[in-house]
Amino acid sequence: MMLNIYEFYDKMERNNIMLSFKGDITSELLTSVLQIMESKLDTLQEEPKIKKKVYNVLVECLQNLYHHLDEVSQDQNEKIRSAIFMIGKIDNSYNIITGNYIKNSNIEGLKKRLDDINVLTKEELKEYYKLVLNNGEMSLKGGGGLGMIDIARKTGQKLNFDFSPVDENYSFFSLNIKISQ
Repeated sequence: MMLNIYEFYDKMERNNIMLSFKGDITSELLTSVLQIMESKLDTLQEEPKIKKKVYNVLVECLQNLYHHLDEVSQDQNEKIRSAIFMIGKIDNSYNIITGNYIKNSNIEGLKKRLDDINVLTKEELKEYYKLVLNNGEMSLKGGGGLGMIDIARKTGQKLNFDFSPVDENYSFFSLNIKISQ
């Protein structure tokens, strides 16, 4: 299938996409992406406060992808660890959009955790962060769930997420984080 590359380019241009990636998330990739974004933020001459917020939220988002990516079986012998992320700037807000496959059996727990985070006030988020940190709760993949709490705290925004069914075993989890100045 031949895609019209100009349409793709135009759509990215209209949405002010600064960086996008689709594929396997590796630690080397994370390092490269963070270096590229640091350079882009310097080029845009962003205020140090905004640069730090965008950078820190980006680190959390990319670490979530790296640590919580569910492998999808392509066939009997091949598993893929594919994800997508995009970073854009519209007006005075940065958007970090991530997407990855998730096992349907993991959706309920993640959805509950995200919904729980979304109903908390700024002060309640701070307390919840301390509670999770002090209790040393661990998720199945070894994280304490602090990343999403931290993203909500740093952005002051609700976590905007969606689960799109793929098949009987997997769905596609998307997360859109908005960082306002």
